[in-house]
Amino acid sequence: MAGPDFWDDSEKAATVIARLKTYKSRVDKYEAIAEEFEDFKIMLELLQEEDDTSLAAEIPERYEKLVEHLESLRIETLLDNKYDSNNAILSLHSGAGGLEAQDWAEMLMRMYTRWAESKDYGVKVLDILADDEGGIKSATMLVEGENAYGYLKSEKGVHRLVRISPFDSSGRRHTSFASLDVMPELDDDVEVNINPDDLRVDTYRSSGAGGQHVNKTDSAIRITHIPTGIVVQCQNERSQHSNRETAMRMLKSKLVELKEREQKERIEDLQGEYNQIAWGSQIRSYVFHPYSMVKDHRTNVEVGNVNSVMDGGLDSFIFAYLRAQK
Repeated sequence: MAGPDFWDDSEKAATVIARLKTYKSRVDKYEAIAEEFEDFKIMLELLQEEDDTSLAAEIPERYEKLVEHLESLRIETLLDNKYDSNNAILSLHSGAGGLEAQDWAEMLMRMYTRWAESKDYGVKVLDILADDEGGIKSATMLVEGENAYGYLKSEKGVHRLVRISPFDSSGRRHTSFASLDVMPELDDDVEVNINPDDLRVDTYRSSGAGGQHVNKTDSAIRITHIPTGIVVQCQNERSQHSNRETAMRMLKSKLVELKEREQKERIEDLQGEYNQIAWGSQIRSYVFHPYSMVKDHRTNVEVGNVNSVMDGGLDSFIFAYLRAQK
């Protein structure tokens, strides 16, 4: 960065600055924990020397925080796959069940938004298909922040809800499903060859909040990749050009993820360990009635406070999954 020609290539400079930010963040976290550890040692020494009861009361809480911060840093070191440090694109889809399933998809959207906010990640809604009666049929969000994909890739799959439905006048218990797809947002320097003849591009009018241009111009974009059947769409940006750029980035990410998944399936098929995630084979159940519990079926991690999970308390599930994968 100290070189005289550093700013001559602004794109390259931005890439270097982003790398520096990542490295600095890791070093800062390590140094903060090292300092926290030294402070804790001094507290223990003072307690031994002076038998200070006020210090004794602080010890358990300080210890728990130190362990929590250390475990968080330890988990971060597991995020060493190719795209783990990238932003994440989340696509939610409600399952069969009408209004109840659509409400569940909207609850999950709120849950992931709250989780991202707790990490100081940015959240941008790229596309949303709401229902007039309530809930959402689908939504696509971009979660921006270091290691967003590395953490959120563990959430990919089918999520199951069990509760007394507020939409059922008989007060019966309902089971609903929603699926979440997670893919990394790729940098512009990642090359993916896409034949323009393989694309069908449709324009339509945006729906929902979005300013004066909404419902006045066909600015929303839907792109279908004909060979794979992949469909991506974006209506968040103000112009058709911006929406098209965002949709193409989403398509590129999806194609790269599909290619890597096919390679992984071939490897794991030889090993005899691969279990296809299909509709109905949920990764996690959220039970509101007849008891309160969230259980991850891959790691068997259980949390009794379902409301804390719905408020974004997902780290115990994410950390357990990442540990199990390693």
